[in-house]
Amino acid sequence: MSHVSSHSPHGQSPLRTVQVLGGGSAGSSAHVRSLASGLVARGVRVTVCAPSAADRVYGFTGVGAHHIPVPRSSDPTSVAALRTACADADLVHAHGLHAALRAALALSGRRTPLVVTWHTRSHAEGARAHLLRLLERRVAKAAAVILGTSSDLVDRARRRGARDARLAAVALPTPRKAVEYGDLDRLRHKARAELGATERPLLMAVGSLDRHRGYDTLLDATRAWRALDPVPLLVIAGEGPQRTVLQRRIEDEELPVRLLGRRDDVSELLLAADLALLPSSWESRSVLAQEALHARVPLVATAVGGIPELVGDAAELVPYGDAEALAEAVARLLEDPASRELLKEKGVQQAATWPTEDENVAQVLSVYDELTQYRPLG
Repeated sequence: MSHVSSHSPHGQSPLRTVQVLGGGSAGSSAHVRSLASGLVARGVRVTVCAPSAADRVYGFTGVGAHHIPVPRSSDPTSVAALRTACADADLVHAHGLHAALRAALALSGRRTPLVVTWHTRSHAEGARAHLLRLLERRVAKAAAVILGTSSDLVDRARRRGARDARLAAVALPTPRKAVEYGDLDRLRHKARAELGATERPLLMAVGSLDRHRGYDTLLDATRAWRALDPVPLLVIAGEGPQRTVLQRRIEDEELPVRLLGRRDDVSELLLAADLALLPSSWESRSVLAQEALHARVPLVATAVGGIPELVGDAAELVPYGDAEALAEAVARLLEDPASRELLKEKGVQQAATWPTEDENVAQVLSVYDELTQYRPLG
């Protein structure tokens, strides 16, 4: 389907869009790069307002977008810079709650349509949770359209007062070319040797070391795995505020767990894993879940947020916070190669149903067209 005519309505110049990114998780930053690339290829002018570090890592300018460095803070200087950057935009698209708030402040008094993608939701308790609800309500009411990456985020946006909220499942950036079997074997052997798991099962979890990730439950579950022979090794790739607490538990309880810190080779390490584990209290479209299914690594995950919708029957799902159920699911899969193979096949089939990057761009572009093609000249 061609969108060329609607990008130059009434003979105007190409559609001018501004993508606003805050600190930006890996998922949202990669999505903005993918979106910018696809929009530029379709003749849309794209400006990305994001911290300089984000452009260095994700290369927005490398795909033809114009980058304006804007800090992630909501102070008046940052909002003023964003207001200037959006001055001649036909449409502004913010990614994430805090980026959306800054975009809404920058567009105050203007009629420029604001599209917001909710990639995930923030986690807060007590007074911070109340402030978060107020922030979500402000953003929901300011946006012409909210795109939620999972159905529960769409429902959340509607509860907060969004006038138009739609499901827009964000695609994982195209995986690198599949390695040959010989190379895969070498990669697996090298990674397992480095991690100390050449003669034992390797379990892998990935994500920031925060409370909502469920690592306390995961460590509880590892106590049960010590009865297995050989004892599996659990590695956790990620960094965060819970590191000291988790490391102390690992040492005090002599748990078969290694904290790897931040890694830039997670995809390679995942290929070496026997199982991927996702014990979070909430996820939308988990990057780990998508990468695991693509890589034919069986997944055990909590049945929360957008996970059931994302994986279907291609993963073993357990209740959040239930260490016993998690431990039993892992032990059962480790002892049953046929079940692991079945999950691998189902994973490949499920991954084939997910939207592609090109389909993402087409969906977003159709929203842009709705909001801009009937705007008056001048």
